[in-house]
Amino acid sequence: MSTNQPKKRSQFVEIWQRLKRNKMAMVGLAILFILVLGAIFADVICDYDTMVIKQDIPNRLQGPSADHWFGTDEFGRDIFARIIHGSRVSLVVGIISVSIALILGGAFGAFAGFYGGKVDMVIMRVMDVFLAIPSILLSMTIVAALGTDLVYVMLAIGISSVPNYARIVRAAVMSVKDQEFVEASKAMGAGNATIIFKEILPNCLAPIIVQATLSVAGAILSTASLSFIGLGVQPPDPEWGAMLSSGRQYMRDALHLTLFPGLAIVITILALNLLGDGLRDALDPRLKQ
Repeated sequence: MSTNQPKKRSQFVEIWQRLKRNKMAMVGLAILFILVLGAIFADVICDYDTMVIKQDIPNRLQGPSADHWFGTDEFGRDIFARIIHGSRVSLVVGIISVSIALILGGAFGAFAGFYGGKVDMVIMRVMDVFLAIPSILLSMTIVAALGTDLVYVMLAIGISSVPNYARIVRAAVMSVKDQEFVEASKAMGAGNATIIFKEILPNCLAPIIVQATLSVAGAILSTASLSFIGLGVQPPDPEWGAMLSSGRQYMRDALHLTLFPGLAIVITILALNLLGDGLRDALDPRLKQ
């Protein structure tokens, strides 16, 4: 136990050192850190009841000013406050939906890659059926059937991403399942579940971590898309896609209604993509030298 701890720590330090050398990845990490802090302390930064959902019609459609940094919307609500609180929704939906996809897709992919044969054929043919349906269309169908509650939105986005993780985990498992340490575990009498989850999957984490980081960006975009067409977060709760949808009719006279929510989506997705690219390079053993 004591010999493994320094080894794991040294591997982490080595990965962190390689990640730090990637300037763009560090920029993405810094932006993401600020967004997470804003989401955590949103209630401290902007009061939800008085600034986010309370209407102030006399001050509607005000441009950016010292009192309202990003201006006000068509109901006089502070856009900056709504974007800060909307980051909570986007980040929570992104993380939880990816976790759902990772758990389900990872399990399906691990069993398909480990057992092979008929098990592999049945699981992957089912995944192919899901892959034949555009993910946003599948998400829309699930939300339309179950409802627009935030839980159903996360479930819909997570289920639509399951096939991607199943394919990635299956390929990773097949690449390591015949190595010596797996054969040694079998010889010691370890069960299949123990071998899969304690031996194989920990050695397949690199592509899974990268895919998860990039998928959070896709989940945030899917959440905004669903809210934009009225199938996501419902008013008056703030969400970036819903803010874009409600502000598009005022684009000629009050561009800030769509400009700032749009920038929030772009910057968040860009930060996650930069971090994902950096993690891919840092976790790739071929780039150690």
